[in-house]
Amino acid sequence: MKISLIISTYNRPDALELVLLSVAKQIIPNDLTLEVLVADDGSGIETKALVTKFQQDFPCKLLHIWHEDKGFRLATIRNLAVSKASGDYLIFIDGDCLIAPDFILNQMKLAEKGYFVGGNRVLLSESYTKRAIHNKLTDIANTSIISSILARLNSKTNKWLPALRLNPSALWRKKYVQNWRRPKGCNMALWRQDCLAVNGFDEGFIGWGHEDADFLVRLLHAGIRIKDGRFAAPVYHLWHKVNDRSNEAENMARLMERVNNQGFVRAEDGIDKYLTDGV
Repeated sequence: MKISLIISTYNRPDALELVLLSVAKQIIPNDLTLEVLVADDGSGIETKALVTKFQQDFPCKLLHIWHEDKGFRLATIRNLAVSKASGDYLIFIDGDCLIAPDFILNQMKLAEKGYFVGGNRVLLSESYTKRAIHNKLTDIANTSIISSILARLNSKTNKWLPALRLNPSALWRKKYVQNWRRPKGCNMALWRQDCLAVNGFDEGFIGWGHEDADFLVRLLHAGIRIKDGRFAAPVYHLWHKVNDRSNEAENMARLMERVNNQGFVRAEDGIDKYLTDGV
């Protein structure tokens, strides 16, 4: 199995550094090949320099996929990254989301034909995030249950339960197979062929908001079902200021049109224009 981990980022190299350090600590079994693609939505030279530094001694293939900064275009840069990915399975996280050493391993165990995996996240406080970045604390995502409880009690995080690890094959993971509101765009995984079947992300979503939900809704329309990735592969989300949401209402209206149209599967402006012979 070959997995492509796609990390979206924009002008936050200090956070991306911690994320890449956490990726470098992954437990990779012999039957798994991992590649990492940094999907860069127009960052400055600092991010390029950071990725170049990591490429010199990274434990797996590391690519930097960049396009010009023309505002928030997450759907576009993700499509570009997918078009360059060689894995048969795709995992998407954000460039401010740290992962535990067993994240990729558990994502591999969760992978199942016909299913999209929606993982969860732990939010870190502003003060804890600043401390983590300043001290390059990469063990945040690799904590025991007791440490996680203490972090929650000290208001460093918003929850401790994700530290638990439960059976990736448990039947309860398929309880909400059609609930598109549950998964988070900062932690999702699916087969590349399913991503291509719906023409990737819809680049008609400009500015922050709901491009991930639209992607999932169209996957559901295509017959793909949701698998719950909680208690197996959480991400630890560094604090950041709220993004500009001036386009949210327009994007939500666009999303709800798709929700109510079962026949709408393929993005009108999607990944196909970046592909050669459809692959």
